[in-house]
Formats: sequence, structure tokens, C-alpha cells
Amino acid sequence: MKQWFATLLLVTLVLSCVFLESTATEDSSYCGKMCGVRCSKAGLKKRCLKYCGICCEACKCVPSGTYGNKSECPCYRDKLNSKGNPKCP
Repeated sequence: MKQWFATLLLVTLVLSCVFLESTATEDSSYCGKMCGVRCSKAGLKKRCLKYCGICCEACKCVPSGTYGNKSECPCYRDKLNSKGNPKCP
């Protein structure tokens, strides 16, 4: 009985890790793609991609285009940095 329970526990752990990894990969690829478009014309592309990625992970959306359109994603629009300026590019 103990061996059966240990095997079941191990299989459950492996399956949950695989599921969580695939979910994280899907979110990352979405954010990477959308932020790549958003930051394509940015002067400081690395910084734009960094903050866009942070905002995308938190908000699960990125406004369309390379600038503006922030009304499409209120969470993205309303994020502020410590100085009270918009955090998301």
C-alpha cells in the first residue's frame, strides 16, 4: 500500500510540474511576441522589453501598436513607478 501511494504521489508531482511549465511557457511566448511588436520602434529597446514584459505578466495584456492605445488594457495603463510616472511603455 505504501509503495502504491508513493508512486501515485510521484506521478502527480511530475504531471503538475509539466502542466505548470507549459502554462508559463505559453504566457512568456505571448508576452514576448506582443512586447516585441510594442517595443519595435523604441529607442531603448532592452528597457522597453523589460518593462513591457513585467507589465504583460502582471496584466495579461499588451496594447496594440508601438505607442498609445493604452485604453485597450487598463491594468497596463494604470501601473505606475515609484515616482508616479507610467511604468509600462
